[in-house]
Amino acid sequence: MITIIDYGMGNLRSVEKAFEKYCSNVAVSSSAKDILKADKIILPGVGAFKVAMDELKKRGLIEPIRESIEKGKPFLGICLGLQLLFSESEEGGKIKGLDIIKGRVKRFKDKKGLKVPHMGWNEIKLKVKSQKSKVMDGVKNGSYMYFVHSYYVEPKDKDVILCETDYGGNFTSGIYKDNVCGFQFHPEKSQAVGLKIVENFVNL
Repeated sequence: MITIIDYGMGNLRSVEKAFEKYCSNVAVSSSAKDILKADKIILPGVGAFKVAMDELKKRGLIEPIRESIEKGKPFLGICLGLQLLFSESEEGGKIKGLDIIKGRVKRFKDKKGLKVPHMGWNEIKLKVKSQKSKVMDGVKNGSYMYFVHSYYVEPKDKDVILCETDYGGNFTSGIYKDNVCGFQFHPEKSQAVGLKIVENFVNL
């Protein structure tokens, strides 16, 4: 069973529909029990980092997430869900995250000609690590993905970087460490190439 975590941050139907193409047992849930029972877990989300962490805490979901990751269950963070995996965010001050991946979440700097949020299609540049990750099987270097975000992740350990994207300079657009992967773009909105990542995650 795949559980998509519902913590009140964004419309989850598009994520659910994408995963239902490849798996007959997908559930959207805000229950700690469902997270602990799941074979694979997805943490999507759009919105503010602090609000998201407050919601996860309020609903008692932080420990089930950590426990599931420690048990080695495949875990996918999408957009805000990727950012929450990090140690802290500068959004709204210095806000602590789940601290699964060491590093920070930073805001794009306002530069001339650079619109924030970064919105629309942009290409990903695969790192060497991508060749060892089954979640990127069949995804070509230079593939275009769909982004909507004002903040980006900066991991301490550069070895976790799966792919980067250029927006006024390179930023990390995908990570993979052990059983945890995450993407700043939306695979579920990135047409056939994004759905390939969805299929790969289901088959992990």
